[in-house]
Amino acid sequence: MIDNSIRPPRTRPRPRPVDALVAAALFACSLPGSLIALPGQELGVPWWPGVLLAGASCFALLWRRGRPRSTVLVTLCCATVASALGYLLTVLLLGPLMVALYWLAVGTDRRTANTYTVLGIAALVGAGLFHGPSGEPLVLKLLGPTAWLLLPTSLGTATRLRAAYLGAVQARAEHAERTREEEARRRVTEERMRIARDLHDVVAHHLVLANLQAGAVVRELPGRPVAAARIAGELSGTTASALRELKSTVGLLRHGGDAERPLEPTPGLAQLPELAASFENAGLAVKVTTEGEPGPLSAGADLTAYRIVQEALTNVTKHAATRAAEVRLVYSDDTLAVTVANEGTGAPVAPAPPGGGYGVLGMRERARSAGGRLYAGPLPRGGFEVVTELPLD
Repeated sequence: MIDNSIRPPRTRPRPRPVDALVAAALFACSLPGSLIALPGQELGVPWWPGVLLAGASCFALLWRRGRPRSTVLVTLCCATVASALGYLLTVLLLGPLMVALYWLAVGTDRRTANTYTVLGIAALVGAGLFHGPSGEPLVLKLLGPTAWLLLPTSLGTATRLRAAYLGAVQARAEHAERTREEEARRRVTEERMRIARDLHDVVAHHLVLANLQAGAVVRELPGRPVAAARIAGELSGTTASALRELKSTVGLLRHGGDAERPLEPTPGLAQLPELAASFENAGLAVKVTTEGEPGPLSAGADLTAYRIVQEALTNVTKHAATRAAEVRLVYSDDTLAVTVANEGTGAPVAPAPPGGGYGVLGMRERARSAGGRLYAGPLPRGGFEVVTELPLD
């Protein structure tokens, strides 16, 4: 709980030197205002009450910042008394009241400022109608005070709204400055996750192929040295391809000083024949079919489709007993469906981890990041399939 006893007392702002200068200038203008009469008429009241009332109004303006409502009431009472005494209400006599209304509109809400303004207009018009100069036209008695009091209220409200607008703009700028670093960190995290998925796909794919080819070399070397040599050559090509893709992927993490080095082309569906051939070297026959008119894919969706096919075929090589798989691309008006399936009744070579393993999770995340969706599950007739739907635009 907060102890109110140790909270510093709230103090009203004290008068400033500029407030005294404004009050003195208005008092100097009010002196001739108390001597003005209608043309052809003489001032019917003594001059000194007007000077005293003007002095009291200007003195009250010293506290217009801390007590705007009290200042308006004091200056309004002085102006009403001056009108009741028979003084002609000009802008010189109404100057202190106008300044007080302006600061009330600046420092309070619109409803408060309008209420005090209407009260002031009613008081001055009523005093002028019943006790004002007899020769003053009725239009001046009605429109004069109304116009002179509405003007400072409107200006004060506009000033307050402009200050509120500038404050809101500054607050938004400060908020944007605070959240800019958070947004940058979020984007860096997303980019790191994307690169981590690429590294997982590249390493898993090529290591599985290299492991299978190395095992084939060991098996064929005693009785078929020529075939073993051919497989060893393919193993060399697999490792070289792995190094190229790793270099391209890790190159995304290099510093800006290396920007002049050219990057390897980003893999996509155009490289599916080479990908299928690499699995054939490991003993997996891959058939690629295309249905429909191929439509343009964004670079992100193209890379996503390629990586999903690569991961799915790698899982077939690792976990399925079959030695054949099919990749089917189906283009529609706005969607590309990519299906990777392997048929057979044989049990997997190594059971997948519960929940589909990290490979399936990574494929699902890739599809979702490209605006698509992915399904992975066993086939009714045996085997396994991965189906991905990606938007073309």
